[in-house]
Amino acid sequence: MSKQHSQQSVLQSIFTILTRRVKRSAQPTSHLQHPTTNDRDAWRTYWKTCGQSWRTEPEIDPERQKFLTQRLGVVPNIEKGIYPFKEMKLDRADVEWLLATHDNGQGPINWDDEHQRSREGLDLRGADLSDTSLRNLPLAKLQGGLTRDNWSRATPEQRHMAAIHLERAILTYAHLEGSILTHAHLQGVDLGVAHLEGIDALEAHFEAPVPANFRGAYFDASTKLDSSTIANDKHVGIRLLDVRWGDVNLTGLDWSSVQTLYNEHHAQSKATSDGKLKSRARRDRDYREAVRAYRQLSVGLQQQGLNEDAARFAYRGQKLQRVVFRRQGKVGQYLFSWFLFLLAGYGYKPWHSFLAYLLVIGAFMVIYHLLDPPLAWTEAFVVSMTAFHGRGFSPSTFVPGDPLSFVSAAEAFVGLVIEVTFIATLTQRFFGR
Repeated sequence: MSKQHSQQSVLQSIFTILTRRVKRSAQPTSHLQHPTTNDRDAWRTYWKTCGQSWRTEPEIDPERQKFLTQRLGVVPNIEKGIYPFKEMKLDRADVEWLLATHDNGQGPINWDDEHQRSREGLDLRGADLSDTSLRNLPLAKLQGGLTRDNWSRATPEQRHMAAIHLERAILTYAHLEGSILTHAHLQGVDLGVAHLEGIDALEAHFEAPVPANFRGAYFDASTKLDSSTIANDKHVGIRLLDVRWGDVNLTGLDWSSVQTLYNEHHAQSKATSDGKLKSRARRDRDYREAVRAYRQLSVGLQQQGLNEDAARFAYRGQKLQRVVFRRQGKVGQYLFSWFLFLLAGYGYKPWHSFLAYLLVIGAFMVIYHLLDPPLAWTEAFVVSMTAFHGRGFSPSTFVPGDPLSFVSAAEAFVGLVIEVTFIATLTQRFFGR
């Protein structure tokens, strides 16, 4: 028994030693030293080793940490508009530290873990984060406005005081799932490839001289965008391209306020945002992307029954496609596109066809009146009307080589081309290719 007991003791000792080694190897961050300089590359490496790859800034100093900790102790009061960081200017380093220490050190919410979705997100109601780069940050369930229940009971002033300020902020690749952004100031914000599933952006502001960018953003059916402002005072709308709408309800947005998407204005600009002259290849790409943005938006709106708005944006896309043909040197396609525009407005302007009809009838009526022997105006009108539809002459009146017969045949051909093109254009317009 003593021998067996001795063997068990040895095994227990070995197990204890191995366990301690595993624990030490599993917690390397406890032995890491903070970088002693503001070298961003060194800090990025440090944060990555700590398992916080979303952090990029040097850690804020102890004095700033103490101040932010004190502010976290402020008890929110909706009626008085009191919030921990109301009207405070925060930068990325502040937000990174707040996320890392959030919820008693539990850190940011991982939206992919459904068990964490019951946690409350970082409270930044009323905070000023304008012009701040928050790229790739885990900001799920961010509190940037009042919840629907509180919203319904609050006054307009109280709603305004709770709204976060993110004007021109960079939130590309950021995770904002489940965030409350009611009445939020998001003018000109860059939300490229950001995760916006489940956000509540009731009456949020996306308008600006350069409106918000939603390129590649992710939405889902639980996303709420009701009554958000999506166009500036010049009726230039948000920037869209390859957006994953995910059955989000688009009917709550005022699409009639949007005459053109910012994609079109960006394509027409000869310079980039930093003032550098665009290359021809860059401008060609911008025009192609603008065409795609219009077509994608048109399809999304049509699927939700917003046919009139969908038609307007599809029409804008067709007009820009003509510019693309011209820039690509495709003369035949460019001229044919012009013909379709003049004849039927690509199927979206039926009055173009009526006007073309009247012009052709009128032009040939003048020709008939000037023929020898001339026809009276009323006779010329009747002949032109019937010839347009292929009934300008009968076997009893048809004489080969007669000028009247020749002109009637020419008008019949023109009428046939116009009718066939008009029908084909409308068919494509209403039934697709």
